[in-house]
Amino acid sequence: MAGMGDGYVGTAQDAVRIRRLEKQREAERRKIQELKNKTASAKGQPGLLQFGSSTSEILETAFKKETVGLVTREQYVEKRVNIRNKIEEEEKEKLQKLQQEEEELQLQKRKKRRIKGDSRLSFADDIENGSDDEDLGNKTQEQKKFVNGKLGKDPTVETSFLPDREREAEEQAERERLGRQWIREQEMIRNEPLEITYSYWDGTGHRRVIQVRKGDRIGEFLRAVQQQLAPEFREIRTTSVENLLYVKEDLIIPHQHSFYELIINKARGKSGPLFHFDVHEDVRTIADATIEKDESHAGKVVERHWYEKNKHIFPASRWEIYDPTKKWERYTIHGD
Repeated sequence: MAGMGDGYVGTAQDAVRIRRLEKQREAERRKIQELKNKTASAKGQPGLLQFGSSTSEILETAFKKETVGLVTREQYVEKRVNIRNKIEEEEKEKLQKLQQEEEELQLQKRKKRRIKGDSRLSFADDIENGSDDEDLGNKTQEQKKFVNGKLGKDPTVETSFLPDREREAEEQAERERLGRQWIREQEMIRNEPLEITYSYWDGTGHRRVIQVRKGDRIGEFLRAVQQQLAPEFREIRTTSVENLLYVKEDLIIPHQHSFYELIINKARGKSGPLFHFDVHEDVRTIADATIEKDESHAGKVVERHWYEKNKHIFPASRWEIYDPTKKWERYTIHGD
């Protein structure tokens, strides 16, 4: 075969491939030679700027083209300054263009990294091909969705059993409001007037009526009673409030308790309620032991000295100290 030595051994296909490669190399060599010839001829032409030339070389070449013939000194300086400014402006524009291209390249790289991280999404290709305006619109929508941390909540799902700071704050504010309202209402109840029918007991009854407030304590009530009875009973004038006892339904009510407590707690004594302070009987046509009796008897105001002297004699023998936690055996009494 042509172009091969006598010792070559191979198939016809190998020979065809070798000839094709030799032709390609020959064509490449011719192209390279032509380029070299063109470059050499271009170097010989005056006034052309060569690639890789420095700024000073470019300036000198441009200046030579502009200053053909005789020129004055002022024209020489002016043209040189103008050419320098023009070249500097061109270099600035090139630099700005390079910076802009670099920023666009970095932006594309960031987008590719973000899309690569979200490659699990079925619509990742759509995001990659989207414009900057679409990305900005999507970002705005996502920010709206994340407001108050309520992204993805289904408004139809019952969530009242879950912790909710806003609901708990509203409930706490409502509880405080109701608490303040309840306190105001109770204070109004304490300031309401209360008419009490009582009997000063010194072995016989001396019934009187006096008006106090529901919030007054038993000690304050006894002080008012002392002032009311002092003109008629000498022993009351000479005693102190601490030596007076108030007995209601056969129970001695301590001075620290208030009428408000007895009313609110619906306290009961041995022979009737402690929260009624008038006198009335429980009149029934049919006896029913399952229903509490509602009859109320006048409370007794007694001097402590008299009680200590006669506590073994009826009715003082039935009197006991009032205890809010204790239930009393009930019975019926008659008279003051």
